Amino acid sequence: MLETILHHLAALVSFDTRNPPRTIAADGIFDYIRQQLPGFHVDVRDHGDGAVALFALRGNPARLFNVHLDTVPDSPGWTADPHVLRVTEDRAIGLGACDIKGAAACLLAAAGSTEGDAAFLFSSDEEANDARCVDAFLKSAHGFEEVLVAEPTRCEAVLAHRGISAVQLRFKGEAGHASAAGALDASALHQAMRWGGQALDFVEGEAHRRFGGLTGLRFNIGRVHGGIKANVVAPECDVSFGFRPLPSQDIDALHRRFGAFAGAGALQTYTETFRGPPLPAGDVATAEDRRLAARDLADALALPIGNAVDFWTEASLFSQAGLTAIVFGPGDIAQAHSADEWVALAQLQTYAEAVGRIIAMEP
Repeated sequence: MLETILHHLAALVSFDTRNPPRTIAADGIFDYIRQQLPGFHVDVRDHGDGAVALFALRGNPARLFNVHLDTVPDSPGWTADPHVLRVTEDRAIGLGACDIKGAAACLLAAAGSTEGDAAFLFSSDEEANDARCVDAFLKSAHGFEEVLVAEPTRCEAVLAHRGISAVQLRFKGEAGHASAAGALDASALHQAMRWGGQALDFVEGEAHRRFGGLTGLRFNIGRVHGGIKANVVAPECDVSFGFRPLPSQDIDALHRRFGAFAGAGALQTYTETFRGPPLPAGDVATAEDRRLAARDLADALALPIGNAVDFWTEASLFSQAGLTAIVFGPGDIAQAHSADEWVALAQLQTYAEAVGRIIAMEP
């Protein structure tokens, strides 16, 4: 099957689906996929801003396969055209080959080599942190209770991962001369620094928490911008930060803690700009039960079970909607988003064979 997989992967890589700039349309790569799925009922929906979804259905399957087709922009470190697939003795190199067009090529190859019932959802907005495609699908009368979401997991079933939240803060101060006695408290930059110190101390204190092999709370202050010059008290300061909680941690409770670290009257706005639930999603008290349900599904599908991961995936959105969700795909996350991104040929073969076997299990 590998020759067929690489044929599809070369075609998929050749389509420019970089995200941003969010200019992906309902033709191009989606026309190609439609042509490779004879015998499937295909429905393409354009949700705007480069968010296009293709749902393909054959028969009456019990579970859904999901994969995204958009990629991150290529970096200056690429040594050749990122949209031309290069194949060596053991790897396929191209933009999105690992994350995650390799899996999409395998789905097409498996569909063509089987006759069983199957359902695929291809989307193009995962890298935009927008999730219009999955959200719209979940609001439809889809009828699925199980989903396998393709991301680079080295062909192991991942049952749990962190959630994610991004936040924009604005601290307010009062402009004035830096020699003033009250400059220490009036500066918005000073307020932001005090907030950052308390936030970092809090995160270090969360290091003891555990869930499914994951440890502690991930946190990052990504950008601080404010002030005018050294002798002017900063009237405002913007801070962008993000955190990645364990499935057993309450995101809203964490927001309340981070917001409380600001001094009285210092914080002008606290705005969450993106949220992705953890996997499994839902009530914190039932997270372990839902993880065990996913383990039972992995066992039933004869999938090797891997460790929980720190990166976020759209599997959590399916889980939040009540589906039993597993992250399962070829490639290693270490190669994702890198220059000369690659996926091992053996991983492609293993994943395609697993998909074909799972399709054959459908009634």
